[in-house]
Amino acid sequence: MSAARGIKVSSLGELAKIRDQTLVRSEAYVGGEWVAASSGSTFDVADPATLEVIGSVTDMGASDVQRAVGVASEAFVTWKQTTAKQRSALMRKWLDLIVANKDDLARLLTLECGKPLAEATGEVLYAASFVEWFSEEAKRADGDVLQSPVGGSRAIVMKQPVGVVGIITPYNFPSAMITRKVGAALAAGCTVVVRPAHETPLSALALCELAERAGIPRGVLNVVTCSATNTPEIGRELTTNPLVRKVSFTGSTPVGKLLMSQASSTMKKISMELGGNAPFIVFEDADLAVAAEQLIACKFRNSGQTCVCANRVYVHESVYDSFVDRFVALVGQKLRVGHGLAEGTTFGPMITERGAVKTEDHLRRAVEAGARVVLGGRRPEGLAVGGHFFEPTVLVDVSDDVPMSCEETFGPLCPIYKFSSEEEVLRRANNVAVGLAGYFFSRDIGRVFRVAEALEVGMVGVNTGIIGSEVSPFGGVKESGVGREGSRYGIDEYLNIKAVNIAL
Repeated sequence: MSAARGIKVSSLGELAKIRDQTLVRSEAYVGGEWVAASSGSTFDVADPATLEVIGSVTDMGASDVQRAVGVASEAFVTWKQTTAKQRSALMRKWLDLIVANKDDLARLLTLECGKPLAEATGEVLYAASFVEWFSEEAKRADGDVLQSPVGGSRAIVMKQPVGVVGIITPYNFPSAMITRKVGAALAAGCTVVVRPAHETPLSALALCELAERAGIPRGVLNVVTCSATNTPEIGRELTTNPLVRKVSFTGSTPVGKLLMSQASSTMKKISMELGGNAPFIVFEDADLAVAAEQLIACKFRNSGQTCVCANRVYVHESVYDSFVDRFVALVGQKLRVGHGLAEGTTFGPMITERGAVKTEDHLRRAVEAGARVVLGGRRPEGLAVGGHFFEPTVLVDVSDDVPMSCEETFGPLCPIYKFSSEEEVLRRANNVAVGLAGYFFSRDIGRVFRVAEALEVGMVGVNTGIIGSEVSPFGGVKESGVGREGSRYGIDEYLNIKAVNIAL
């Protein structure tokens, strides 16, 4: 593992390299207009690699969000009456614009969240895939005709859009988490008010600019930006405003519980994609080379800041030492720490200082309990003054009782544990309150089905560390949330089912 030492990156200089500067917006987008907060307040957005301010964005409050919800409610009256074919055509235009501007969108994304440019480009295309998918699903959200038990009557099932949707997205995937939700909502005939994370609002506003060019009608897509200070009141407004009929949130389990409680006051429909603590199991019959490669992608993508990344790595005792040696060598070869726009960087900074502090705390407490660091374990020097960098870190001899074994670290710590039997590792893997994703590696077909069924998670990767795509349902069980995103199931989260019985 090496660091991109000596490579100096000017965040503002890189911002100026965005070819279409109209994609760099500072105001919120409400009713098809770029608007400031009624208070006139703004907040800064900084590059997490250099802490250089790259823009100031309007800081909206509850009254501003009330207006946005009202605008979305008015737009819903006409948007719900458009045909699925019309909605699909508009979304296709939006898709084409996203793909055509992928380089600018990726550069902007890297500057506000830190991930390497190649990863950022991958996210933009991932975001586009949801717009494409739901542009197609819009035309397939059909109801049913039922066999009536009563003669001389007919029974049909209609699917109708729920109404205005409040969408709250996280900082780790500033583009994809928006399109995965907004794409489904718009395809269903809903209008939306989106609150992006205060750390990464610029990608959301750029998507609005492209949606406007695509011809998405005024008021259908609205984005309200706010600072950390105003975030609680914005969340409260979206979850309690009676005009909002559904809330979709991606973030931590504690915040999800709070929003769910607030939304219960008006019995809103909800989707919650919350925290995870994914087990990654390497059985004795696994292909160790494949498992090591996939663990790098699963654990260290986005600097460990993904809800589905491996949080606990269990390796069978008979292959433990050989796997650890192979994995540590591979991490050292493949990962180069640096600014996401610096040539050769494959591992960027963490997005927030609080995330880096939590990572340090989990590491310290594990080491105090007897764990050994075999790679990394510190903040690298010489990269950027004050940047939120933390080296990819591998630990062995980790106790099951330390925080990183029980909580989601959401950072680049990779603890590796020994196990001796299938029954033991399943018990340990399932011994957490959450259940978002799980991974295991084995060439035994019987074990493949046994373990896939036994893991208490919503998504399983078998012999792979990458599970997300637009065609596969995304979501968890237990305290990892409710509902599914993406796939043919995702649009159902934005539709109400209505039964109609007709006497002839």
